[in-house]
Amino acid sequence: MNRPPAITQLRGTGDIGTLTLDWKPVSWATVVDHYAVYVAEPGTTTYTLLGKTVYPHFVHRGLGFTGVTRSYRVVTVDAAGNRSPASRSVAAANKTSVTISGQPIARVGVYDGKGSELALSPKGYAEYPARFPSDVDYTYGTSVPSADWSYLFPGPADKWAGTKNHTVTFRFDLSAVPEQDLDLALWLIDSHASIPGSAVLSVNSTEVGRLAFANGATKGSTIADSTYPGSPLKPSYLEVSLPKALFRTGQNAITLVKDEGSWIAYDAFGVYARK
Repeated sequence: MNRPPAITQLRGTGDIGTLTLDWKPVSWATVVDHYAVYVAEPGTTTYTLLGKTVYPHFVHRGLGFTGVTRSYRVVTVDAAGNRSPASRSVAAANKTSVTISGQPIARVGVYDGKGSELALSPKGYAEYPARFPSDVDYTYGTSVPSADWSYLFPGPADKWAGTKNHTVTFRFDLSAVPEQDLDLALWLIDSHASIPGSAVLSVNSTEVGRLAFANGATKGSTIADSTYPGSPLKPSYLEVSLPKALFRTGQNAITLVKDEGSWIAYDAFGVYARK
């Protein structure tokens, strides 16, 4: 039996709730049927089949929000069903969310995979222009999620929202300038499948950067729950550092300007201090 070659350069990159594996594919001289990806959970040396892919890339999803280190191996399977030796194992961990490691300062929504507590949810997006003619301007401690924070954040590609840029402003108070950088946790239950686009993030009128949103399933405009078995939604998670120098005592404002693409659907939006 001629065994196909083992893959090399396996590496893992952790993110919130996911871990991405990449490796160097075998030579084109080998007719690959698929790559089989195996995982060993913490405390065990037994590897179980996680999935198969024809690409030198695999995403392990649904890992939760606390970092856990797992071991991975990949096997090449050729068109005749022959299997290569297992690759060297690589240990890698998903990231721990700031919603676990940090201390909440101000937030809107619950980090639970659902958007039903937010305004216009689950499918009232067409009412956005009338309900939010000047877009969302939310003050933590005063505003009410079910009335003042739209479950969808539209973009310029959305005709139902006026085919224009949109802005969300999130205001909150600080009793003192933070001693460490803060973190923004922007969780989505879904987003547009092909053009979720991006938004410019600013703190107190100073631009921090551009947030790019992952492709979703386009179902989140009418469904508010990504957690039930078989849910078609595709949640995603963005957590970014906010420089402490941008904050001040008293009221602060975080803004997102959606100047590219279509809508995103919120799970929750919040600012966290580091413990």
